[in-house]
Amino acid sequence: MLRYETLSTEVENRIISDRENGTVPAVAFDEGKIHRRRDNPRDKANVWRTAFIHDIDKILHCPYYNRYADKTQVFSFYKNDDITRRALHVQLVSRIARTIGKALGLNLDLIEAIALGHDIGHTPFGHAGEKYLDGILREHTGRRFSHNIHSVRVLDKIYPYNISLETLSGIASHDGELELSEYRPAPLASFEKFDELIEGCYLDKANVKKLVPSTLEGCVMRISDIIAYLGKDRQDAEKAALISTDNFSPSDIGERNAEIINNLIVNIIENSYGHDYIKMDNTHFAALSKAKKENYEKIYLSPAVAEKFDAIIKPMMEELYEKLLSDLIGGNTDSPIFTHHINYVKLAHYERDIPYEKTEPNQLVVDYIASMTDDYFIDLHRLLFPESPHQIEYKGYFD
Repeated sequence: MLRYETLSTEVENRIISDRENGTVPAVAFDEGKIHRRRDNPRDKANVWRTAFIHDIDKILHCPYYNRYADKTQVFSFYKNDDITRRALHVQLVSRIARTIGKALGLNLDLIEAIALGHDIGHTPFGHAGEKYLDGILREHTGRRFSHNIHSVRVLDKIYPYNISLETLSGIASHDGELELSEYRPAPLASFEKFDELIEGCYLDKANVKKLVPSTLEGCVMRISDIIAYLGKDRQDAEKAALISTDNFSPSDIGERNAEIINNLIVNIIENSYGHDYIKMDNTHFAALSKAKKENYEKIYLSPAVAEKFDAIIKPMMEELYEKLLSDLIGGNTDSPIFTHHINYVKLAHYERDIPYEKTEPNQLVVDYIASMTDDYFIDLHRLLFPESPHQIEYKGYFD
């Protein structure tokens, strides 16, 4: 039987009273304290666009934003529009985070900016693609690849948009694989400190999990990332005929996606309203952790999901990487890395510290591969390796 929790009468009445009397707790980020790399008058707030709406618009119009639509969330190799792609995921995260943020009196524009940008640096083929690209980069340079750190690179370096520190910090520290019962922001005073933290993540991937959002809005988005995929991935697994949602254990947060979303949102609001932290109670946190662990065991690490990636996508990515790196170093300007990537990025005429094409070659290849959609990756591999034994077989609607 479905079970939807509601706020306690005490908290609900307090929220209503605070709204009516103008006494909503002052916990939202103050836009007057926003940090940007450059003092550009065009990025300043005005009566119709807040400072963070400027960030949102830049993210939405980034050339890579469109590519969310054909990037794997969890399930690749399916021709099925009912299975979640990354474009839907970022919208779900944004909606959940803004629902929580609205109740808590937070800055909704900052929340939306973080949510819409958080996965813009994600590779094709989801976390499997990220793992393979990280391994290849590490072999070549000793540096590491993480999609959240690369999302910062997309919006701060590849396209130097002058995005706020608060938005970039939320994106960098959004790691939805690390759940906590309580999130407390760690304010950042400067880009110098932020750049130091980001460089540490390139040198040691363990540092990614140490990143903490600098605002409560970033904390809300971080937990919302988990809430958005926890039940949705179960729905998608059922649509992919991998497992029925009935095969998951009974849970204090519910078994169905709608229950999970509602009950976690309600519990977070109940335990966070008026505080300078974001919190779940012990029962809900334990249930969330258990449910996520089950997702790993029954979905993400299942042979039906993992083996096909290792057998096909990993060698394809290795071949593409080596070919593109060779073309780049050899100056083969007819190669797609020049015609479809470097020249494409340069169409956005932003001032950079160094010309984009002078970027370290391995980083250019990483930028290109990470920007690809699933279908683009497959088509490019077919173009460059027409005799390759690695072929993708999709499961269609009627298979």
